[in-house]
Order: sequence, then structure tokens, then C-alpha cells
Amino acid sequence: MANDFLQAYEKARKLDREDPLRAMRDHFWIPTKEDGSEQLYFCGNSLGLQAKTVESAVLEELQSWKQLGVEGHFKGERPWLTYNELLRKPMATLVGAKPEEVVFMNTLTVNLHMMMISFYRPDGQRNRIVIEQQSFPSDRYAVESQIRLHGLDPDECLVEIAADPDTRLIGEDRLEAYLDEHGENVALVLWPGVQYASGQVFDLDRITAATHKAGAHCGFDLAHAAGNIPMDLHENGVDFACWCTYKYLNAGTGAIAACFVHERHSERSDLPRLNGWWGNAPESRFEMAPEFIPAKGAEAWQASNPPILAMAPIRASLDIFSEVGMDALRTKSTRMTAYLEELIKTELAEWIDIITPAEPHRRGCQLSLRVLGGAASGRALFEHLEAMGTIPDWREPDIIRVSPVPLYNRYEDCWLFVEQVNRYLAD
Repeated sequence: MANDFLQAYEKARKLDREDPLRAMRDHFWIPTKEDGSEQLYFCGNSLGLQAKTVESAVLEELQSWKQLGVEGHFKGERPWLTYNELLRKPMATLVGAKPEEVVFMNTLTVNLHMMMISFYRPDGQRNRIVIEQQSFPSDRYAVESQIRLHGLDPDECLVEIAADPDTRLIGEDRLEAYLDEHGENVALVLWPGVQYASGQVFDLDRITAATHKAGAHCGFDLAHAAGNIPMDLHENGVDFACWCTYKYLNAGTGAIAACFVHERHSERSDLPRLNGWWGNAPESRFEMAPEFIPAKGAEAWQASNPPILAMAPIRASLDIFSEVGMDALRTKSTRMTAYLEELIKTELAEWIDIITPAEPHRRGCQLSLRVLGGAASGRALFEHLEAMGTIPDWREPDIIRVSPVPLYNRYEDCWLFVEQVNRYLAD
């Protein structure tokens, strides 16, 4: 093993000792291998780890149900009727929104449908939805079905902007060029905040401005952005955004998702919604009147009362985010991802290609790797790492995603990952 690589290990140990967030790791359960030692877990971009306070948070609500029954809606330390309000402010801080612009409801794809009912309003020739060509499959399924819901043909109304075939990245200029030429035909642009396969971060402000210039609505899927990168949804003028909470936000598999709706839309009478009881104004919700009086802000889009037992884990996680702050997380994330990138380029360059942008502002935690030997070689490496108790993530056709999460990953983890890859590929 080269001296430079051993020195990189000492650097990792030093960075961990000096890390102001080093104690945060102790707030999470780190999965273990069969021998009881900790896994190297780099899969927070797919499922975040469980905070140690989650169990008590859920048990507290079970206790309220046990002791109070239905009166738990109005009594106890955290009445269920206003539970959403406990989460809205800290989440709004994370995504750069006003609390009234954020609501927790449903799951991600359901929320995309709920938002498109309101913001995809095809009218004559303005009937197209623009997405990226390699969008997460569920997003494409939702968009295609929404187009069909209006009696239109996805072959004519679904536009996919392709990535550069060499870099696998999509410059914002490609979307801008399409909007400049065909903007009068576009009703909605639905774009990711972070591309799930490549890890590319998009300029939300730039995309929103170009979309609005074309006269269309602009929405974002922030599944890989929320809790990963700083955002400013309100100031950017984003029309709507949806995100899950089980990735970087650590709320547990299938956890309740969140939505943002810009305040300028909150009192638009021309904007249809799929209304339900819990979207009614809180002051009149229990009057059981037949007339629907929408709540103010994003809360109006709630159709049903929230699942409290599913919201307790996100409350526990958001408490940690509020303690640490997004700025501190982003600082560590930028440094740790750069450290991992440097190791890969120094030790693995002959075998591994990084497709994630090198510029810090164009990426979050994730680095997407391709083994130069092809998809079969990449899959073999991935399976070897899993067998070693190292957990990255595989995405077809040939990408290994590695995400050092600043809340619980260490610089030493990054070194150990590269050391394992090096040993395997060098054999």
C-alpha cells in the first residue's frame, strides 16, 4: 500500500477528530455486519438511517392514543390536530420556504399527481409537459398518466430533454433552448432538484425563470435534494415541489412526504384541487358543513387527516436538522465528498470514472461511479462490496452510487471504501 494512501488515512482520522459534527453519528443506529461490526453505509440517498430518538417519538404517540383515545386530537403534549405545524417550520427552513407554504401528506408520487391536477392545465396548443429523459421512472409514469387523464397523447405532449451522451449530464441551457423555441406549447416543466442517477444538482432559480418566461408552471421533484443541499424555493418563485422524507431526511421507509406550494397560489380560485376534509380551513373543519373553505397555504391540498405514527419519525429527524443547521451540514458534505473524490481520482482512476459534476455547487453528497470495464464489471464490484458489508447503491445500467452523508458518515468511511475497491480491482 503506497505511502500517499496511508497518509490519506491519517488525514481522514484527523478530519474526523476535528469535525464539529462528529457527535451526530452517535444519534443514529449504524447497521452491523454478521460479526457485529458496523457496516460502511453509503446509501442515505436511498434510505437514511434511523435516528435513535425515533423509537421514543413513536412510542409517545402510541401512549397518547392508549391514554387519551380520540381526545388525543385535542389534548396531550402534541395534539394530533395541529401535528403538521410541528414539522412545517423546521422543514420550511430546510427548503427555503415559508411555513404556510409547506405541508406533509401522502407519499411522493401521490403528491406529484395532486400537484399536477392543479398545475398541469393544458389549453389548446399549450399542452406539453417537459421532463428530463432519464427521470426517475415513477415521475414519468405519473406525467404520462396525467396527460392521458386530459384525453391527450403522451407521444405528442410528453417532451424529454436528453443528457449529453458523453457526460450523462443535462445543462440547463438544453432546457432553456427548448423553451425558447417551443415555450408557447409548454404547460408544465417538472424537473428534479438533483438527478437521481448522476447526482447532478440543477439550478432551480434558472430553470424556474426560464419556465415562467415561457408562460408555463414550474414544479420540482426534490427527493434527492431535500436534506442534501440548501434551497430557496420561495425566493426562486417555484410554483410547487414534492419530496419524500426517507432518504436524506431519515424518516423511514415509505414515510410520509412533503409538498411546497408558493404562497401566490394559495387563494387562486381558478386553480383546481382534489379537495378533502383536512384541506378545509381548521376553524371550520369540524363544523361538518357541505361547503369547502380551503385552508390557507399548502395545507389546502391535504385531502385526509395525517398519519401521526408515520409523522413521529420525521419529527425526530427534523429535531436533529434544526440542531445542526443546513449550512453546517452542507459545509461538511462539500468537504467530505471532495475528499472521497480526491481518493478515487488518485487511487482508482484507471478503473473508475466519476460522472457526477466536479464543481461543488453542482453536486450534493452523492458521487456516481462507473467501472470502466463495463456494466458487468460494475455489478461484480457492487456485489463484492455488499458481501464485505459495505452498502452503496446500484442503478441500472452501470452506476454505483456512493453517498457519504454528513450526519452519520465519517471521512474514515470514505477511505475504507476506496481501500476495499482498490484491493478488489487490483487483484
